[in-house]
Order: sequence, then structure tokens, then C-alpha cells
Amino acid sequence: MTIPLSILDLAQVAEGSTPAETFASSVLLAQHAEAWGYRRVWYAEHHNMGSIASSATSVLIAHVAAHTSTIRLGSGGVMLPNHSPLTIAEQFGTLESLHPGRIDLGLGRAPGSDQNTARALRRDPMSADSFPQDVLELQGYLTGDTRVPGVQATPGRGTDVPLYILGSSLFGARLAAALGLPFAFASHFAPQALLDAAAIYRREFKPSAQAEKPHFIAGINVIAADSPGDAHHEFHEAMLRRVTLLLGRGQTFTREESEAILASPGGQQMSDMARYSAVGTPGVVRDYLEQFSARVEADELIVATQASTTETWLRSFELLAGAMHPVAV
Repeated sequence: MTIPLSILDLAQVAEGSTPAETFASSVLLAQHAEAWGYRRVWYAEHHNMGSIASSATSVLIAHVAAHTSTIRLGSGGVMLPNHSPLTIAEQFGTLESLHPGRIDLGLGRAPGSDQNTARALRRDPMSADSFPQDVLELQGYLTGDTRVPGVQATPGRGTDVPLYILGSSLFGARLAAALGLPFAFASHFAPQALLDAAAIYRREFKPSAQAEKPHFIAGINVIAADSPGDAHHEFHEAMLRRVTLLLGRGQTFTREESEAILASPGGQQMSDMARYSAVGTPGVVRDYLEQFSARVEADELIVATQASTTETWLRSFELLAGAMHPVAV
């Protein structure tokens, strides 16, 4: 099995922990991932979520890049409607200038937040409608072929930071295909349109200056452990934490409340969000990932792992690397 493996680091702030401790764990993971042969680590832009610390995505990338040497780092993704394309071009142009050949720029059009938070971000509710045009404007700044007369990104111009379209719907698949860009599908939490999106992306792909052929990345949840019991225990705990993440919004649930929510019809829908999850010992996880990647014809898998401790989290990625032998860049 030679499919490249990458990591989506959710920058989780564990209960009783701090963002500073989370960032230290992110550095540790990236350093290990570099040695274990993972291709890249990405961080996602989320806002007003007490358990996710990657809101200032470009700042976190800079910190991790300064403590690693070769692994690619990037956004998975920056929610472009929250920002001006010029600002993102300058931020990622700076990153690429500091760490040449190691920076990715994944782009999404969701707010990464709720409506109140979107207003606090000064986000225009209609800004998602201009996402395709904003991607092209951003691309122009990074290539030096600006689409805004007299405006250049410094740093940024001529850095050619590679763009990736992120999505959980057919819209993203069609846009990535039309622009000739790699496409990453968020099947680790939005599995419904995965197969259709993969097929449409490959069928409609048009070669571009960045990519001559399609490159499809599929997200998947993985928890590998030394015993089946440990793996399934961690998966269940992760599902309980997902209840608070998705439904909490400032409130906390007791364990009994979380269990009840997870067992309810609404909770079953939440469980279906994690439909694509490889859970078990390394051999079981490897077999699942091989079947999954073949089914969706993935060119790369990006793995999301949630665990109750940093040690368990790192161990899962270590076991996965040993089982799959990821291809280094």
C-alpha cells in the first residue's frame, strides 16, 4: 500500500488543558510525523470553539514550521470568506518565504463558526457567493499575475503557494475541477456526498498551471491502538466529545447527558457523520484504509484522530505509520 498519508491536526484543547499545551502537542506531533513519513499536517480555521485552538491558522503554521524541517504544513483550511484574498496572500506568502517548499493553502467557503461569531468576524453573510472569484484573486496575488490592477502581495508575489479546494459538497468538487486544483473532501465529518464528489471531480477536471491531473484527498477518522478494546473506547470517548463540540456552544454536558444525546435519533445522525472511521489494531485499520481508498480512488488520505490523552493520540499515528508505511515527499 503506497497511498500517501497526511494529518489533520484539530488542535484540541483537552478539558483542564490550555491552548499553550495544545500548541506544544501540535509541535510534538509534527516532529514525529516528519520522522514517521507523513506527507503533510494541516490545521483548520474554527472560531468560538473552546476545544479547538487553531483559529489563527497561519500563526500556528508558522510556529510549527519553525520547529520542524521537512514536512509540509498548511491550512485545512482557511475559510476565505472570512478574509480578504490579499491578506491571505500576504500571510501565506510570508510563510512560504520563511519556509520555502513546505507551505500549502487549503481554502474553504464555510464560516467556520455560528452566525453570531460570523458577525463578530465582520463577515458579510453574502461573501461565500464570491468564493470562486476570491480564489482566483488570491491565486493571482501568489503567482504574480494579479487580477487587481496596481495591487500586488508583498510577500506573496511569485511564491506560487499551492492551492487546494476543500469541501463537503458537489460545489467544491466542481469548482476544484474547473480551476484545475487539488480537491480535499471532508468525509471525516460529512460523508454523504463523498462518492459523487469524487466522481464529479475526476470527470470534470481541467488541467491547469498548478496541476496537470486531478489529485483527490479524502478525509477519514482513524484511531489505532494496541488492543481493539482500547481503540473502541477512545472512539466512543471521541463521539462524546463531539456532542459537546457540536451542541455545546457555551454549555457543558454531564457524561450521562452526552450518552443520552448520542443514543437519541439526533445522536444517531451525529454518529453517521463519523461513518468513515477506521478503528482498531494496526492491521484492522490498514485493511479498512486500503478498502476505503480503493473505493473512492483517493490519491491521498488525510487522517483526523481524536484521543483522550496526548500519548494515546501520538501512539495512534505511530501505529498507523507502521502499518501503512506512508510515502514521504
